[in-house]
Amino acid sequence: MNNARLEIPKDVLSVGCRLLLAITFIWACIYKIAYPYDFALQVATYQILPLSLVNLQAIILPWAELVVGVVLVVGWWTRGAALVTCGMNVMFITAIALALSADLQLQCGCFSSSEVGDQLNAGLIIRDIGLLLAGLFLVVIRPDRLTLDRWFERRSKHA
Repeated sequence: MNNARLEIPKDVLSVGCRLLLAITFIWACIYKIAYPYDFALQVATYQILPLSLVNLQAIILPWAELVVGVVLVVGWWTRGAALVTCGMNVMFITAIALALSADLQLQCGCFSSSEVGDQLNAGLIIRDIGLLLAGLFLVVIRPDRLTLDRWFERRSKHA
C-alpha cells in the first residue's frame, strides 16, 4: 500500500507532463497542417535549411507533432513519444537561438501565421526548455498508471 501512495504524486506529474506536451504539440500542428505553404515560408525565413528541404520539413513536422500529441494523450509508447518531443524541442531551441544570434526579425511560426505569431525572443527558448524538461521527465520515469503502456504491461504479466 505504501508503494502505491508514493506513486500517486509521480503519476500526477506524469499525467500533467503528458497532457502539457500533447496539448502543446497538437495545438502547434493545427495551423501548420491547414496552411502548409505559409508554414513552409516561415521555415524558410529561419535560413537554416537548404531550400530543397524546406517543403519536406513543412510537411513532415506538423504531422509528426500530431502523431506525438495523440500518442501522449493515450499514453501509448509514452517514452518513445516523449523522446521525439525532446528531439523536436532541441531543434526548436536551436533554430530560435540561431535566428536570434543572426538578429533575424521574424515571427516564431510555432502556433500561427507570421502575421499574428510571437516575435522571436529568449522567452520562447525558456518555454521550449520547459517542454524539453517535461519530455525528459517522461523518458526517465516509468509510464504512469493511466497509460496504455502500463495496461499492456499488467496484461502481459497476467497472461
